[in-house]
Amino acid sequence: MATTTTTVRRSPYKDFLQPALHRRFSTTASILLAISYFEAIALASWNSYFWYWFPIGPTGLRALFLSACALSVIILRIAQYHVGLRTSNSAFQTFRQNVFKLPTIESIFTYVTSALLFSQIYLWSIPESAHLEWITHFSADRARLNEKTIFFTAHFVILGLYQAGLHLFNDNDRLSLGTSRAKDAKKTEPTVTQWKQFWDQLPVILIVTVNQSLVGLFISAVVYMLFIRSTVWHALMFFLRPVYNLPKTNLLPTSLPFSFRSILRCWGASLMLLLVWTVGNTAFSIFLVRKPIKNGKPLTAESKDPNGSLLNGLKSKKLAIRCFAVWELADIARSFPDRRKAIYEDIDRKDAPMWAQVYGVCIDTLKEIEVRIDFYGKDPKPPVPDPTVVEQPKRTTLPPKEDAIFQSTPQSKNKFRNEIEKAVTQTVVDPGQGSQLSPLAKKALQSAKDQYRKVQLETTGIDDPGSLFKILSLKVLNSAVGWPFRQEYSRRLAHAVLGEPYGDPSLYINVTAALSQFAVHSLTEDKYGNVQRDVATIIRTLTTVANKLHKFTQTLPTHWTDVVGKRECPEVEAISDALKESLRELVEAFGPYARDLRLSLTDMRLAKEAARLAAPEQAVMPEMRQAR
Repeated sequence: MATTTTTVRRSPYKDFLQPALHRRFSTTASILLAISYFEAIALASWNSYFWYWFPIGPTGLRALFLSACALSVIILRIAQYHVGLRTSNSAFQTFRQNVFKLPTIESIFTYVTSALLFSQIYLWSIPESAHLEWITHFSADRARLNEKTIFFTAHFVILGLYQAGLHLFNDNDRLSLGTSRAKDAKKTEPTVTQWKQFWDQLPVILIVTVNQSLVGLFISAVVYMLFIRSTVWHALMFFLRPVYNLPKTNLLPTSLPFSFRSILRCWGASLMLLLVWTVGNTAFSIFLVRKPIKNGKPLTAESKDPNGSLLNGLKSKKLAIRCFAVWELADIARSFPDRRKAIYEDIDRKDAPMWAQVYGVCIDTLKEIEVRIDFYGKDPKPPVPDPTVVEQPKRTTLPPKEDAIFQSTPQSKNKFRNEIEKAVTQTVVDPGQGSQLSPLAKKALQSAKDQYRKVQLETTGIDDPGSLFKILSLKVLNSAVGWPFRQEYSRRLAHAVLGEPYGDPSLYINVTAALSQFAVHSLTEDKYGNVQRDVATIIRTLTTVANKLHKFTQTLPTHWTDVVGKRECPEVEAISDALKESLRELVEAFGPYARDLRLSLTDMRLAKEAARLAAPEQAVMPEMRQAR
């Protein structure tokens, strides 16, 4: 009788991460729905004490549409969220890399559509006494297009463009994940902490909302009056004339397109829309970065194969899934003894024991930093030649000339110019042959240089020919116009260490914490002794990466465009401090057993020196970095 074996299906890590993110999204959605309901009540006519608040009626329908305006931005965040900061050498490089990408277009479309929908809901809700209808009727049957309504709608379109620009500039799609380190273990329950963090942000949200509404109103007034007023007026007259009995002339009204009362309405409506946008973005960024824990247990605890699902996340090619899985691994290594023991004792896995695979993933992740540092500034490897392609023999003589030898060469009117052009051509084509200027041409060129130096000396007082360009460049870089072109030290260091296009320091911090905690707890919990065989390699790897990172941060030169010259990079400093903290834990735990672990005195000395490169209090995990 044949025996059948049942294999346990290993659920992918995303099967547990995505439901957790959806639950956290529901928290943000509930907050936005509540705000939209209160705004719908504020826009009610207040003719009846019952109907102005009753959710089944005009107020509920209005709240539903208002929540759609807010949720559209949150859906955009879900579609485009990423972990880690945008890594580039300058802000202009970031702009050039992202300006024509689909996420940029989607962000602009979402904000403009949301603002346009909100403006029409507002116009539908306000009474006729506001005089913001599209068509106004005068005596008899004369219809006129109301330019105040046109300005109101155009203002919200411009406000959507303005907010989309801020969204992309501040990189609001970024999620700043947390870390699991010794200082994090003393924190309170994450849910309580995040709710408190959200309530603490409310005053900031209100201030930002008021400021952006005023700036947006000013930008709309300037842009409408100077650039788009005539175009919008003529376009609407063209489309609405067949429907309404509008005048045949397209002349602009002589009055202003807004009044003091309409400006106040624009500002009040802008406050309502910006409030739901700002609250939604803030709540999303706070609540979606909870620890990967559900009901007090790791996220994969409900899987039929918890270790297998976690391993699937650790090996994921998507940075977001990988970062969440590593965060969960670090939490397990520090706070969940049962899962730690399960990893130690899982030795019958198909590819290799669970600990061996976890160890391999973590070591490879740390070595990514080492590889980037080693190859920084070096040319990429040359392509491997194809053996099937026959290489052509190299030419040992100059190719035959292709000049028109049978045509007469016209005499140049300027002998000096002809000789200079000939010399420049020879210098570009055959740089090794040197210049062929005649003495007369050299004398004319030197005279021009002397004249330029004389003019520059009279204007700037400096005799260096290249100094004028340097002075002008530094003045531009010191201004707000030159800021996007500065290659600041923090940007260049983060780009070199974290990689591109995104780099998350929490990935390397949590990997380092997981390795050290698994190694330290193996002294009492690893009954098979599998971890002890790898402790020496862990200490050597952490020591090597810490020393290389420290040396690289000290020797990376400051770029000439970095006029500020501040040599700080919080992201890289946090990784460096995490390496040193883990080395201190390992040296304290395994110092007495160094000889048994085949760690030489030199290994222990280097590890202690690397751990003392900075004090542990200096480790600061950076929060939302802007203007990336």
